[in-house]
Amino acid sequence: MKPPAVDWCVLRLDDNGNRFLVRAGLPRAEAEALAREFAARDHKQSYWAQPRAADATDAPARGSDVR
Repeated sequence: MKPPAVDWCVLRLDDNGNRFLVRAGLPRAEAEALAREFAARDHKQSYWAQPRAADATDAPARGSDVR
């Protein structure tokens, strides 16, 4: 059985309209679960999962993982 593709990422949109990469290199199910986990915390920011762009890096945009 082929392992799941790890080409999904989780992004965050802050109050000022800035987008940040939270985590990349995830299977789709894990990325979607992580986005739901962050969204459930009642932050003002929006979180979502999407396929990673071909030119994206695995490093978060700012600092480390925002967990």
